[in-house]
Amino acid sequence: MKVHHIALRTADPEALAAFYTSMLDLPVVRRQLPRSIWLGLEDAVLMIERAEPGEPGVAEGDLHLLALAVDAPTQARLRARLAAAGVRLDGETAFTLYLRDPDGRRVGLSTYPLRELDQPSA
Repeated sequence: MKVHHIALRTADPEALAAFYTSMLDLPVVRRQLPRSIWLGLEDAVLMIERAEPGEPGVAEGDLHLLALAVDAPTQARLRARLAAAGVRLDGETAFTLYLRDPDGRRVGLSTYPLRELDQPSA
Protein backbone atom coordinates (compact mmCIF):
# COMPACT_ATOMS: atom_id res chain seq x y z
CA MET A 1 0.00 0.00 0.00
CA LYS A 2 0.99 3.59 -0.55
CA VAL A 3 -0.36 6.81 0.86
CA HIS A 4 -2.97 8.35 -1.45
CA HIS A 5 -3.51 11.60 0.47
CA ILE A 6 -3.29 13.14 3.91
CA ALA A 7 -5.89 15.72 4.93
CA LEU A 8 -5.09 18.46 7.42
CA ARG A 9 -8.09 20.41 8.73
CA THR A 10 -7.64 24.10 9.52
CA ALA A 11 -9.59 27.30 10.06
CA ASP A 12 -7.39 29.07 7.48
CA PRO A 13 -6.41 26.89 4.49
CA GLU A 14 -4.61 29.72 2.71
CA ALA A 15 -2.36 30.52 5.68
CA LEU A 16 -1.55 26.87 6.38
CA ALA A 17 -0.86 26.14 2.70
CA ALA A 18 1.40 29.23 2.55
CA PHE A 19 3.48 27.80 5.40
CA TYR A 20 3.94 24.43 3.68
CA THR A 21 4.74 26.03 0.31
CA SER A 22 7.08 28.77 1.55
CA MET A 23 8.82 26.91 4.37
CA LEU A 24 8.88 23.33 3.03
CA ASP A 25 8.75 23.87 -0.77
CA LEU A 26 5.57 21.82 -1.32
CA PRO A 27 3.98 22.81 -4.65
CA VAL A 28 0.31 23.72 -5.01
CA VAL A 29 -1.26 21.16 -7.35
CA ARG A 30 -4.91 22.18 -7.00
CA ARG A 31 -6.90 25.07 -5.53
CA GLN A 32 -10.53 24.56 -4.61
CA LEU A 33 -11.09 27.58 -2.40
CA PRO A 34 -12.77 28.16 -0.12
CA ARG A 35 -12.82 24.38 0.59
CA SER A 36 -9.23 23.19 0.08
CA ILE A 37 -5.74 23.55 -1.34
CA TRP A 38 -3.85 20.45 -2.44
CA LEU A 39 -0.07 20.27 -2.15
CA GLY A 40 2.17 17.79 -3.95
CA LEU A 41 4.02 15.03 -2.08
CA GLU A 42 5.59 13.14 -5.01
CA ASP A 43 3.26 10.09 -5.12
CA ALA A 44 0.62 11.53 -2.75
CA VAL A 45 -1.25 14.73 -1.94
CA LEU A 46 -1.36 16.82 1.23
CA MET A 47 -4.87 18.28 1.32
CA ILE A 48 -5.26 21.43 3.37
CA GLU A 49 -9.00 21.51 4.10
CA ARG A 50 -11.20 24.14 5.70
CA ALA A 51 -12.47 23.00 9.09
CA GLU A 52 -16.15 23.38 9.90
CA PRO A 53 -17.15 26.02 12.47
CA GLY A 54 -16.78 24.55 15.93
CA GLU A 55 -14.52 21.72 14.76
CA PRO A 56 -11.72 21.22 17.31
CA GLY A 57 -8.23 22.31 16.34
CA VAL A 58 -4.92 20.67 17.15
CA ALA A 59 -4.55 20.20 20.90
CA GLU A 60 -1.59 21.99 22.47
CA GLY A 61 1.34 19.59 22.81
CA ASP A 62 -0.29 16.99 20.52
CA LEU A 63 2.31 14.42 19.46
CA HIS A 64 0.60 13.10 16.31
CA LEU A 65 3.14 13.53 13.55
CA LEU A 66 3.28 14.25 9.84
CA ALA A 67 6.77 13.02 8.86
CA LEU A 68 8.14 13.94 5.46
CA ALA A 69 11.13 12.20 3.87
CA VAL A 70 13.97 14.51 2.80
CA ASP A 71 17.60 14.01 1.85
CA ALA A 72 20.36 15.45 4.05
CA PRO A 73 21.11 18.52 1.88
CA THR A 74 17.40 19.40 1.74
CA GLN A 75 17.07 18.96 5.49
CA ALA A 76 20.03 21.31 6.06
CA ARG A 77 18.59 23.90 3.66
CA LEU A 78 15.16 23.74 5.30
CA ARG A 79 16.72 23.99 8.78
CA ALA A 80 18.41 27.25 7.75
CA ARG A 81 15.21 28.59 6.16
CA LEU A 82 13.10 27.75 9.22
CA ALA A 83 15.65 29.36 11.55
CA ALA A 84 15.79 32.51 9.42
CA ALA A 85 11.98 32.71 9.54
CA GLY A 86 11.97 32.30 13.32
CA VAL A 87 10.37 28.84 13.27
CA ARG A 88 11.58 27.07 16.39
CA LEU A 89 12.45 23.38 16.29
CA ASP A 90 10.28 21.18 18.51
CA GLY A 91 12.99 18.53 18.83
CA GLU A 92 15.65 16.68 16.89
CA THR A 93 17.05 13.16 16.55
CA ALA A 94 19.94 11.82 14.50
CA PHE A 95 17.62 11.64 11.47
CA THR A 96 14.66 13.95 12.05
CA LEU A 97 13.98 17.63 12.71
CA TYR A 98 10.66 18.31 14.43
CA LEU A 99 8.73 21.56 14.19
CA ARG A 100 5.17 22.82 14.58
CA ASP A 101 3.09 24.25 11.74
CA PRO A 102 1.01 27.40 12.36
CA ASP A 103 -1.87 25.30 13.73
CA GLY A 104 0.46 23.57 16.22
CA ARG A 105 0.63 20.29 14.30
CA ARG A 106 3.92 18.40 14.73
CA VAL A 107 5.88 17.96 11.49
CA GLY A 108 9.05 15.91 11.00
CA LEU A 109 11.66 16.28 8.29
CA SER A 110 13.39 12.89 8.25
CA THR A 111 16.43 11.49 6.47
CA TYR A 112 15.86 8.00 7.87
CA PRO A 113 16.63 5.49 5.07
CA LEU A 114 13.29 3.76 4.45
CA ARG A 115 14.97 1.26 2.10
CA GLU A 116 16.21 -0.53 5.24
CA LEU A 117 12.57 -1.24 6.07
CA ASP A 118 12.11 -3.05 2.75
CA GLN A 119 14.68 -5.71 3.64
CA PRO A 120 13.40 -9.00 5.10
CA SER A 121 14.24 -9.38 8.77
CA ALA A 122 16.62 -12.15 9.77
